[in-house]
Amino acid sequence: MTTGGIGVVIVAAGRGERAGQSAEGPKQYRRIGGMPVIRRTLDAFLTHPAIGAVAVAIHADDDALFAEAAGDAAGDVIVVHGGKTRQASTRLALLALKERRPAAVLIHDAVRPFVDADLVDRVVVGLDHGGGSLPALPVSDTLKQSGAKGLVERTVPREGLHAAQTPQGFPFQAILAAHENAFAADRDDFTDDAAIAEWAGIPVRIVQGSPDNVKLTWARDIEMADARLSSSGAFPDVRTGNGYDVHSFGEGDHVTLCGVDIAHHHKLSGHSDADVGLHALTDALLATCGAGDIGTHFPPSDMQWKGAASRIFVEEAARIVRERGGRIANADITVIAEAPKIGPHRAAMTKALSSMLGISADRVSVKATTNERLGFVGREEGIAAIATATVVYPGGLPE
Repeated sequence: MTTGGIGVVIVAAGRGERAGQSAEGPKQYRRIGGMPVIRRTLDAFLTHPAIGAVAVAIHADDDALFAEAAGDAAGDVIVVHGGKTRQASTRLALLALKERRPAAVLIHDAVRPFVDADLVDRVVVGLDHGGGSLPALPVSDTLKQSGAKGLVERTVPREGLHAAQTPQGFPFQAILAAHENAFAADRDDFTDDAAIAEWAGIPVRIVQGSPDNVKLTWARDIEMADARLSSSGAFPDVRTGNGYDVHSFGEGDHVTLCGVDIAHHHKLSGHSDADVGLHALTDALLATCGAGDIGTHFPPSDMQWKGAASRIFVEEAARIVRERGGRIANADITVIAEAPKIGPHRAAMTKALSSMLGISADRVSVKATTNERLGFVGREEGIAAIATATVVYPGGLPE
């Protein structure tokens, strides 16, 4: 998280009483399509290139719920305990962002998990006039105002009326000052941040909202969102990357393979510890999101990587994958060598890889084969490795 740029406040301190009770907790922690609502919302912003620091306002009782739901994304956000109202929670989250000094801030409801990059882009562009930016949709239904006993009193003209959405964008200092002034004036009746901006005299421009950007309010909304994401007709965005690496032998007394040191009458030569298994896996992970290869991020010309443990490369590749919303489903490494034997060390390798990738051991596979005494491997001049990584990313396949 960096200073400047565009910050984000995600409001997630509500109890969600209208959605009913659930063993999973308030609605922002319920699962849709197998993932907590709030994690989907976080991923939409954490993977957007324009976004800097993200602050999340949660209920004081929800620390454990949030940590479990956010997973590895929890370390990428600022977490604050919210107040008694949405307005109070937003103010506290804005204050938490103050030291980051963002130029602008987007304020979003955690229970709008279908926000997408295009909508965020439109809200950001809408800030160009120096005021606020409000995504909204023109009201299409005929509006009726009721009176006593539920009787219709009049039909309300819908021309010029819009249904407001989030994220709502504002110059940071202006909206923080507006919230502080409202707090000082004991005004806690604003239903959204655009209303506070209006009260404070901040001009707000309407930009095109998204019909997909629904707010999950009722239990039925959550059921429909889950059905939408779990539809058998959907094509999940599952990507597979491959990596290959080879290193020759040099003088030494051990080799490092898949993060484990193995006694041997030679070592592998390379700029780092020459772990062919981890080098191949690094390339495989980076391939799933088009992020280059190991040489892009760790060039051998950079002396800081001389003799470095290759788990650093794998952990950075895994971080890049997760930063882009990916979830690592499987890692498979085949070591090609005449010697040393891999079998006795497979359990240790699996444990090391599981730790590096943050996935369970049953999602890691380490295999070995010889080259039947053929080629450079067969002549015991070096060792090669092939790796495959499977990663699932948010969204679906393009049509």
